[in-house]
Amino acid sequence: QVQLVESGGDLVQPGGSLRLSCAASGITFALYRMGWYRQAPGKQRELIATTTSNSNTNYADSVKGRFTISRDNVKNTVYLQMNNLKPEDTAVYYCNADFRGAANYWGQGTQVTVSS
Repeated sequence: QVQLVESGGDLVQPGGSLRLSCAASGITFALYRMGWYRQAPGKQRELIATTTSNSNTNYADSVKGRFTISRDNVKNTVYLQMNNLKPEDTAVYYCNADFRGAANYWGQGTQVTVSS
């Protein structure tokens, strides 16, 4: 049984930081491309960061320079360090695991709210 469990979402003031975690089980984690998506109210889910099985990373322009994705293949966990948060970063953040398009899994999401 595959599980992706996100944690770390919270209410934070503009300019603050958060670190999200996604712990995976039931998959060969090291082989999967891991990604973070987010969905704000009334908007489509958007891809914001990915890390491949060999730890290459990519970011959406909206978060580049502020967010950092990383992975620990021993702990089967992917992280998203978010700095200089803005109100427009408010969304539910989802973890995704993808194996060459043949297998794809989602976590349940964690809420991030940026507000003063």
